[in-house]
Amino acid sequence: MSKNACHHQSDTSLDKIPMHSKIMHSETMHPKPIRPEPNNFDSNNLDPNNSDSKNAETSEPVINNLPRRHFTRQRSQLTDGARRQLAQSASLHLTKLQQRLPIHARVGLYYDGFGELPTQLILDWCQRLGYLPYLPVVGSLGRTSNGNDDKRLRFVPVYHSKLVNVPTRIHQLGMKQNHSRALLWASELDVIICPLVAVDLNGNRMGMGGGFYDTTLGKGYRSGAKNLLKIGWCYDFQVVEQLACQPWDVPLDGLITPSGIRWF
Repeated sequence: MSKNACHHQSDTSLDKIPMHSKIMHSETMHPKPIRPEPNNFDSNNLDPNNSDSKNAETSEPVINNLPRRHFTRQRSQLTDGARRQLAQSASLHLTKLQQRLPIHARVGLYYDGFGELPTQLILDWCQRLGYLPYLPVVGSLGRTSNGNDDKRLRFVPVYHSKLVNVPTRIHQLGMKQNHSRALLWASELDVIICPLVAVDLNGNRMGMGGGFYDTTLGKGYRSGAKNLLKIGWCYDFQVVEQLACQPWDVPLDGLITPSGIRWF
């Protein structure tokens, strides 16, 4: 694949999210405790007389090959209080997503069961605005004709005000999920908040490796059947310069972190 095969143009007029790939390279072997960092990365403010600035302008993007455990380990170092505080900061940027949604939008979110940025505030936001929240269900379609599990997700409505009160079962892969007969296809949603392990500045997403979201969103993305918004929701330290990607990967349309929102 060419180095530009996965490039997507971002809207530089909107808020930018800091990129921490250089920090993560230096801390791979000896990670430091995670602290919220200021949003001080702005490529428009590079000093042309500074050698580091010249290198930043002329060097090729660094493809990040750090393993998933590097990012999940950083997430695990955060306290519950720190997670909630960072989620509160991220939720302030949901108003810019609201501008792109219809009245009574159908919003797909997910349980944050693996140290992700908490999603309860997304549910609170949906209920305040009259949006209809949904949660993903894995394995509702059984097996494909070749005997493999069908990885397409479907989505179940949320009738509780707190995610912790939603009746769930634990899937064999460890994620919580609710079961209901009232299931929607992803194409029936207006926006889907996608879980991720890492994401780059072009919107390319690294998931947990199961392929559920890429499989679910891939056909619609390649056909352009519907403009379903795909939004990432994560900590700032999960944002890197560039990820290696595959032809079947489905990029995000936007990304929300505690420090801002970015459109691709």
